[in-house]
Amino acid sequence: MGNENLKYYDGSKAFGIVILTVALLVFLAGISLISGSDIGLLILMIAVIVTLALIPLSLRIVNEWERVVVMRLGKYVGILNPGTSFIIPIIDYTPFTIDMRVRSTPFNAEKTLTKDNVPVDVDAILFWQVKNPEEAVLNVQDYMQSIQLASQTALRDVIGKTELSEMLAGREKIGEEIKNLIEERVAGWGIEAISVEIRDVTIPTELQQAMAKVATSDREKQARIILAESESLAADKMLEAAKKYEKDPYAMQLRSLNMMYEISMNGKNLMIFIPTESKGFSIPLPFGVMGLENYSSTKGKGRGKSKVR
Repeated sequence: MGNENLKYYDGSKAFGIVILTVALLVFLAGISLISGSDIGLLILMIAVIVTLALIPLSLRIVNEWERVVVMRLGKYVGILNPGTSFIIPIIDYTPFTIDMRVRSTPFNAEKTLTKDNVPVDVDAILFWQVKNPEEAVLNVQDYMQSIQLASQTALRDVIGKTELSEMLAGREKIGEEIKNLIEERVAGWGIEAISVEIRDVTIPTELQQAMAKVATSDREKQARIILAESESLAADKMLEAAKKYEKDPYAMQLRSLNMMYEISMNGKNLMIFIPTESKGFSIPLPFGVMGLENYSSTKGKGRGKSKVR
């Protein structure tokens, strides 16, 4: 599909024919003037007029991003290169100018059923480029309209083979499938499909509401599961801390004092007393160092179990 096999038009031959025609007219006019005939002056005027007419008719200026197709009496003869070129007036003509730059063509499919029978509206853009202007002119009547129609039919075919969830989650994959299908259909047109971008997929309002409810339910389910897992972890940590406090009464005393400090730092003159049956373990009556010594001695003598009563 490249440009290496293109047939280019040789404008130097056409320029030579134009110059030869003008030179012949000037030569005939010069001979007539030398012979002293009035026909020489007439031929000279005709040569000037023909020269002024032939140059605009034969001159073609081609932009860098364009390619111009040259036809000779209905037959294709080649492509004009960018720059200034000459053609044979009247015999050669240039009916088509091809833009070789990358183009974007929007296309869509409305109310098209997916594989799971859901009607959707899909908007997409095709980026494409003419690689062979000869094939684009000779093998298809209107390549711009044809590429758009081929894109629409390819989009409908892909939608009919795809489920809605796959279309919403894998737009890049859908675009690649559409591009490959377009390339198969435009083979021989001298056109390359670069990429297909899915801009929007619209589904019915009722289905949108149902999908939103499903998504909300899933989020609530995940939130409840995470909250339950957090409560379980917190309970495990609390049990682990309780075992440490049971082994070391000093740690329990420090924790009690820290709780009193945190309560006093809330900006209000508030003190909360937590009722307890423990002797010396309550927050309002910390047993202090002497209480700890008595507690340790009692525990050492085996008079009872160190537990909270």
